Amino acid sequence: MAHVTVLGAGLVAGPVVRHILESSQHTVSVAARSVDRARALVNGHPRGSVVAFDIEDAAALDALVAKSDVVVSMLPWLHHLPVAQRCLAHGRHLVTTSYVQPAMRALDGEAKARGVILLNELGLDPGIDHMSAMRVIHGVRAKGGRVTSFRSYCGGLPAPEANNNPFGYKFSWSPRGVVLAARNAAKYRKDGVEVVIPGPELFASPELVDVPGAGRFEGYPNRDSTSYIKVYDLEGVQTMFRGTLRNLGHCYTWKAMGAMGLYDDAPQTFADATYRGVMARLAGVDAAGDVEGALAARGNVPKGSEPLQKLAWLGMFEATALPENPISPLDALVSRMVEKLQYAPGERDMIVLQHEFIAEYPDRKEYMRSALVDFGVPNGETAMSRTVGLPAAIGVLRILDGTIATPGVLVPVSPGVYNPILDELATLGVRFHEETKPL
Repeated sequence: MAHVTVLGAGLVAGPVVRHILESSQHTVSVAARSVDRARALVNGHPRGSVVAFDIEDAAALDALVAKSDVVVSMLPWLHHLPVAQRCLAHGRHLVTTSYVQPAMRALDGEAKARGVILLNELGLDPGIDHMSAMRVIHGVRAKGGRVTSFRSYCGGLPAPEANNNPFGYKFSWSPRGVVLAARNAAKYRKDGVEVVIPGPELFASPELVDVPGAGRFEGYPNRDSTSYIKVYDLEGVQTMFRGTLRNLGHCYTWKAMGAMGLYDDAPQTFADATYRGVMARLAGVDAAGDVEGALAARGNVPKGSEPLQKLAWLGMFEATALPENPISPLDALVSRMVEKLQYAPGERDMIVLQHEFIAEYPDRKEYMRSALVDFGVPNGETAMSRTVGLPAAIGVLRILDGTIATPGVLVPVSPGVYNPILDELATLGVRFHEETKPL
């Protein structure tokens, strides 16, 4: 019996806690600022416990890590580094679902020297996307072929029957994180040419992506795809693209919101402390004036266009008091989105993940598609929480039973890591459907 500490009790932490408790004899502590949310995750399980915790309390963090065999950080990515440092100090393993940042990667040598596993990117995207892609890539290589093109898209969306608001979107993970991601620049390789997309142009040229069993979506690039050429061992690949899926019409609105200044996260004090006051400041006019028209001009869209209609539906032009002042335009937007873009009781979310490969062999060329479509359970776990949380939970269990034993800063791209996790996910209903056709 080992002890696992889960840091954070957010939207996707539930399946981590549940699966470890239900699939092993290990004990689990959930450490979070919200004791009530942590207690709901433990749900009275006799091997579960709850700890009031603030990540800013260094002494409390040190004590929690010292008592653990494995720590799972479900906190925002910027908090992972101090957690990893305490894990190294006490010789404890760490699992996160976040992208590896340079400061985390720099701990690789020390982790290897201390025999500590720092396993990152073990969620959905990143996580299941890596594992499923690498299983296909390694399979092609084992048959004497090479992958010359890799395109991958992933999205967390409302199920079709729950797609019932003007934005075509609802939050199944951190709302602020979703909006912050809208500012990211992107880079990918297409037909041998490197393409760089500045943050303000992220939504400028979406592609239409058809996914069997799910429908048609807009896709746009996700961060730096070229960094995965080395991670996936695809040197020489002609196309390397990783993107995000959203419902049709998403990109036009989100590009306009960025141009309007709504992604600015610098707090400001507003004399007119209302949502309309925020929009008036961005538009450069008085709140009593034509805020909508001036903001449309700044966003380079017509006054009566969909972006303006959607912002009006959110209540961004209403003279309603702000939740706090000072506040950033981004946080004002997020506060309205949190009110309006939530799942109602009984509604389902949907996960769509699709890889497309072109593989060349000495005697032929093939197109392969590998797709995962997963739905949440009405009034139960969301598809997002399951597909993010279950890989992390399985990773913890495989570390504890010695299946995953290589120390260092890891991402799940080797067969010894991805095979046991993907195999167990399939038994839990999270499985890919694949097709191959000649070219």
